[in-house]
Amino acid sequence: MLDHLIKGASVVDGTGAPAYTADVGIRDGRIAVIAPHVTEPSRTREDAAGLVLAPGFVDPHTHYDAQLFWDPYATPSLNHGVTTVAAGNCGFTLAPLHPERPGDADYTRRMMSKVEGMSLVALEEGAPWSWHSFGEYLDALEGRIAVNAGFMVGHCALRRYVMGEEAVGGQPDQEQLDAMLRLLHDAMDAGAWGFSTTQSSTHSDGDGQPVASRHARPAELLALSKAVGEHEGTQIEAIVAGCLDQFSDAEIELFAEMSAAAGRPLNWNVLTIDAAVPERVPRQLLASERARKAGGRVVALTMPILTPMNMSLGTFCALNLIPGWGPVLALPVPERIARLRDPGVRAGMLERAASKEAGVFRRLADFGRYVIGDTYSEANRGLTGRVVRDIAAERGQDPFACLVEICANDELRTVLWPMPPDNDPASWALRAQTWQHEDVLLGGSDAGAHLDRMCGAPYTTRFLGDCLRGRKLVGLEQAVRMLTGDPARLFGLRERGRVQEGFHADLVLFDPERIGAGTATLVHDLPGDSPRLDSKALGVRAVWVNGVAAIRDDVVTGAVPGKVLRSGRDTRTVSTR
Repeated sequence: MLDHLIKGASVVDGTGAPAYTADVGIRDGRIAVIAPHVTEPSRTREDAAGLVLAPGFVDPHTHYDAQLFWDPYATPSLNHGVTTVAAGNCGFTLAPLHPERPGDADYTRRMMSKVEGMSLVALEEGAPWSWHSFGEYLDALEGRIAVNAGFMVGHCALRRYVMGEEAVGGQPDQEQLDAMLRLLHDAMDAGAWGFSTTQSSTHSDGDGQPVASRHARPAELLALSKAVGEHEGTQIEAIVAGCLDQFSDAEIELFAEMSAAAGRPLNWNVLTIDAAVPERVPRQLLASERARKAGGRVVALTMPILTPMNMSLGTFCALNLIPGWGPVLALPVPERIARLRDPGVRAGMLERAASKEAGVFRRLADFGRYVIGDTYSEANRGLTGRVVRDIAAERGQDPFACLVEICANDELRTVLWPMPPDNDPASWALRAQTWQHEDVLLGGSDAGAHLDRMCGAPYTTRFLGDCLRGRKLVGLEQAVRMLTGDPARLFGLRERGRVQEGFHADLVLFDPERIGAGTATLVHDLPGDSPRLDSKALGVRAVWVNGVAAIRDDVVTGAVPGKVLRSGRDTRTVSTR
């Protein structure tokens, strides 16, 4: 007897093959049968006529490492059809923690709060912090999550465990490097998917210092990468400063050498595609070309949507990462307002924001394109939803001065929504072209991070809605493959990413006429009443994880059928050699 039977669905199987109508039966967590008419009895069944049945989506870049403890459903990703998440990215993980230094947990929480925009209160109150080894961390999640989750082990945690406070600013001696390698091997033996690291200039810890992995030299990175290749089903994920704009020659060489040393794919986040900067894509993909020649593979992640992001002059956000802006925006609010009202200071900030060193953050410097969000003062009544350029024209001000005055009226609490400058036909045409490259993969949501600033998790449903009813840049079958089969192959996921008999029953049933995502709104549902941006899934009838319904009509069912996916057992090796 089948556990559940889905009748008459339009099956889009994740391979890119044409859709076909079939009944799909589930038994013991697997897809038991696919046929035009299934007659075998089932405990439950549903009519799926007119609906699309696809494999569960695979998000290759998340930061759900902490959130899964207080939100086993990984919302809103699961609502939007994501059944498998890759976490432990960018060199940041919650394990290992040194058993003789309890203060390391506090350091890690403050670092995650700063670098990944996670609520410190939620980190303190929402996770048990009961582990020391990486394996103990994975065990703490086992059996209590609703999504499938795999985790890299972060370079910063390895360095901190072995070197203590010297991890920031110091270099390991041979004994310490050997200890890091043993820790990495132990983590992969326990099921870590591989190794992640960052060299990005934007990544600073809770003390404002460059995070530990930024101090690593190439020899250390290559030694750790080589260790990855000694384990089955492993990968590398890495970030360097050039990910934000264009790689240097040294960064291209480093990525190629790291991947070749491991004999494993290396993925990086995120390739920003903008027709106004036509040289960026070919430059960034040089890393992939160089890696293939060296015996490696470098994969660029890119988002198929423009992720809504809010900004503020009052709290840490992407504006703080513009060169020269951080010191001004870190001042106490009264001093910050005074400095921002100084025309000379503003002119200097605008000059730095438009400089080459600002990289991709140059996109944020067109303040006339900002839309005013929530306001908090009588002086700003009626401005919500208006474009700064129009307000500035009415007041005879330049846009940045106008924006500063609006924010100052709210004591810098004003919510700002920048309109993306690359929402033009030429940029979308360039995206569609770039998506076809063999070393480009859709993803990069950062879900679980930057919770009150951005909402990338709904990229799956938003993209499908755009493909079906919007720009129609790719067909439905190709779009589904890009969200399922492609990332599953990159990570070597065993029996996932396709609607196929014998595969795990990770499935999404959706209405092609409605599939999409609602507007991102601020909700206060984290531990400590902390805020985050959320977005409702539209048109998703149900999401199954390992054969169990975890979502029905955008509501969690309460089931926790997800698995901690461990390297080797749940992933096979994707060799570059």
